[in-house]
Amino acid sequence: MKAIISDIHGNMEALQAVLADIKEQGIREVYCLGDVVGYGPNPRECIDLVMDSKLVLLGNHDQGAMFDPDGFNQSAERAIFWTRGQLESPSEPRPSREKRWEFLSERPRSHRENGHLFVHGSARNPLNEYVFPEDVYNQRKMERIFALVDRYCFQGHTHVPGIFTETMQFLSPEEVDFAHKLDGRKTLCNVGSVGQPRDGNWRACYVVLDNDVIKFRRVEYDWQKTRDKIYEIPDLDNFLGDRLGEGR
Repeated sequence: MKAIISDIHGNMEALQAVLADIKEQGIREVYCLGDVVGYGPNPRECIDLVMDSKLVLLGNHDQGAMFDPDGFNQSAERAIFWTRGQLESPSEPRPSREKRWEFLSERPRSHRENGHLFVHGSARNPLNEYVFPEDVYNQRKMERIFALVDRYCFQGHTHVPGIFTETMQFLSPEEVDFAHKLDGRKTLCNVGSVGQPRDGNWRACYVVLDNDVIKFRRVEYDWQKTRDKIYEIPDLDNFLGDRLGEGR
């Protein structure tokens, strides 16, 4: 049994709540699909919390913090430059700073294991490609992505959880009663977002993979506390805090 998390985005309160939920279930293996930082007020703490995970992939925001952000909107870009400043802050002990930078720089873009593919974006472009629910109507795009998947692919990036089938269906967690049994047919699973859900539900989202069953978990956390921290940081736009309560 393993927990698969993604898109933490510097939201320490959400990450702590999710890690506590994982621990309560006796799950020891945590796979993180990237975007540990970006948008949120606690990038350093979130990196420290995921370091012991069995797998942590590189997300586009993680890469943006290390290099120049590419294709980001103005608000996300400002947040990334602020995040970089936090990671470079001289107020932090030098060994801690170096350890975090080294950790980020060593993150792989994808991981294959027993017919399972783990990416941040998509099988075709592990770092940057979004696969939205409405893409089931873009048959050419989906066929090309499915062609690169041996059996099952777990991804994040859109912050919208759900199941994509090779028959061009998208099933939300609610539509499958929060559990989906893998049956050998090719399947994509978006595990949702820990730190900034965008499916209209403010609760942190992640997935538990229990043998061949995907279980979607929603976890309550003190989002107002995260929002208030964002309000206090001029470089982080207020709407980045407001959206946490709306799941948008």
